[in-house]
Amino acid sequence: MPVLCREVVSSGIKMKRQKGESGLRKFFFSVICILAVMFILLGSSIGCDRLAPIEPPGAGTPEPPPLPPQLQQTGNEEPTLLVYIAEEGVVREMAFEEYIAGVVAGEMDPTWPREVLAAQAIIARTFTLQKIAENGGVPERGAHASTDIEEFQAYSAADITDQVREAVQMTRGEVAYHNNEFIRGWFSAYAGPRTAEADEGLAFEGGNPPYIQIVDNPGQDIIPVEEGEWSASFPLEKVRNVVREATGKDPGPVQRVEVKEFGPSGRAAVFQVNDLEISGPGLRLGLGSAEMRSTFLKDVNVAEGMLQMSGSGYGHGVGMCQWGARALAEQGRSPEEIVRYFYRDINIATVWE
Repeated sequence: MPVLCREVVSSGIKMKRQKGESGLRKFFFSVICILAVMFILLGSSIGCDRLAPIEPPGAGTPEPPPLPPQLQQTGNEEPTLLVYIAEEGVVREMAFEEYIAGVVAGEMDPTWPREVLAAQAIIARTFTLQKIAENGGVPERGAHASTDIEEFQAYSAADITDQVREAVQMTRGEVAYHNNEFIRGWFSAYAGPRTAEADEGLAFEGGNPPYIQIVDNPGQDIIPVEEGEWSASFPLEKVRNVVREATGKDPGPVQRVEVKEFGPSGRAAVFQVNDLEISGPGLRLGLGSAEMRSTFLKDVNVAEGMLQMSGSGYGHGVGMCQWGARALAEQGRSPEEIVRYFYRDINIATVWE
C-alpha cells in the first residue's frame, strides 16, 4: 500500500479512535453529572429528613393495646361512649366516631384540608382512649369523656361539616400507640419554630415520653404573622398573685422577672420573680394562656408597673402542631404521615371497623 494511502487509512483509524474516546468521555461525564445531581439531592433530603416521605411500619409491627375495659365492645365493633354534655349537665350515650367528629370540629377549623382534619381525628381518638385507660376518662362525671375543654377536649356538634365527617371516616378506628400503650395525644395550635418536650412545655412530671421529640415546625412557613406572633402586658400585682398562688409564698412587690432556665427547645422552662421560682407553664396558665400565648419568648421586661412580654406560638407546643400539620397536608402528606412526623417511633393501627 502506498505510504500516502497508509497514512490516510491510519489517520482514519485514529480519527475513529478519537471519536470513540470522545464518546466515552462524554458518556462518563454524563454519568458523573447524574451521580453528582443524585448526591446533591440526597444531601438535600438528609438536611430536611423531617420532611422526607415517611414509610408505614412493615412486618413485625407490634399489636395495638387492648381497648380500656371500661368500654363495652363486641368483637371488632365501634364502642359506645358515655359523654358528659357540659352545656346541659347530662350524660349521653354516643357512638365513638360521632364524638370524634365533634372534637375535630371543636378543636380545628372545619374548612382546613381534609388530611389535616383526619390527622386530628387520629390524635383525638387516641387521646380519648388514653385518658379512659389511665383513669376512666372523667369518672367524677360518671362519663368516659366531657365536652368541657377544661376537663377533656373541645367539642362542637354544631360545627360538624361533611368535610369533617369525611376526614373522620378516612381514619375510622385508627389510633397511635407506643410500647403497647396509647400515646398521650398532646397537641397545640402553633408551636412556633419547633415543638417542645413535655416537661418544658407542660411541666409534665411523668418524664418526657420517648415519642415526644423536638421537631422543626413547617407551620412557621404558612401561618400569618399576626397569628404566629404575640405581645402582652400584665400588671405586676397580678404577677405577684400568680406566683403566690402557685408557690404558696409571697414574692413581695415585683421588681424583677427573668427567665431562670430555658428548656431544650428554647422555651422558658423556669422564671424567677424576685427571689422565687415558678415554672414557665405555671406562669403562663396563671396569667392566662390566651394572653401569654406561649413560653417561646422574644422579650421579657418590667417597666411602668407592668410585665411586658412578646413571643412566638400559641399553646404549650408539645406533640402535634395544628399549623404544622396543615403545612404538611398542603404538601400532600397523608394523615398517618402527619402524625408520625410529630410523634416519633410510634405505630398506627385500626382497632375497630
